[in-house]
Amino acid sequence: MAEQGKKKVVRVESTAPAGDGGGTAVADASAAPTWTPTPEAKKQAVTFRLIAGGLWLLAIAGEVFTIFWVLRQVPVNMVLLIILIVVIGALAIGGSLLWKKANRLDPASKEDKVRFFVQNQLGAIIAVIAFLPLIILIFTNKDMDGKQKALAGIIAIVIGGGALALGIDYAPPSVEQYTAESNVIVQLTGEDVVYWTKSGSVFHVCSEVPDVNKESKDGQIYEGTVAAAHAAGKDRLVSYWQREAVNYCGYTQEQVDAVEAGSAPASEESVEAPEETPAAE
Repeated sequence: MAEQGKKKVVRVESTAPAGDGGGTAVADASAAPTWTPTPEAKKQAVTFRLIAGGLWLLAIAGEVFTIFWVLRQVPVNMVLLIILIVVIGALAIGGSLLWKKANRLDPASKEDKVRFFVQNQLGAIIAVIAFLPLIILIFTNKDMDGKQKALAGIIAIVIGGGALALGIDYAPPSVEQYTAESNVIVQLTGEDVVYWTKSGSVFHVCSEVPDVNKESKDGQIYEGTVAAAHAAGKDRLVSYWQREAVNYCGYTQEQVDAVEAGSAPASEESVEAPEETPAAE
């Protein structure tokens, strides 16, 4: 690739405490390999969830204050009401973004359908709790005229709708997804290393594929574990990884077919996340 020399390959470490998270795919002769987060990724996920929970509690507290104090004033202080609506929205959205990041570091399993849904859509649930009662009480308030209700109500609907939209996880990660992707990469390449760019939404088998050599925001290619790629905001392994592997990464169709069939050789020992290496200059 002529353009390859123009872009640096930068290692994203998944074992550093402040890094993007990582995991271990454990090969077991009696069961399918299962991905688990590293202790560092788990710890960082807990931190993000605690901060998100704190922001959500503040958002709910702001809602309660607005309902039981601001909306009971005669006349209603419209400036304070609008400010509180904006603050509640910012707190709800901030919590949702951190919660989603935590879920990428330490995803839920699809085996428990209720927990999987609640964990991944909790931001949307909180947005509904924080705004739906408030919107109803604004429109039913007897101490506000029609124009005041319309102004405050529309602002609350717009901000609440935004918080709801940002709280929904449209592509929720799962242990099963990380396991499948990690084992495809490990069985094909022998190590849990994938490649992505800052502007892309997916990750790739090798650094030679055209998609990672196109122009990107910072002119760099990142490499790391499947979990590190997810933590960096990448949704999944590219859907046409088979074609990339054969056409650009030096693998044969037979090797790809063997991985898809689950017959590719895999080590019986754990495949650990790569050891820390210096980032490319």
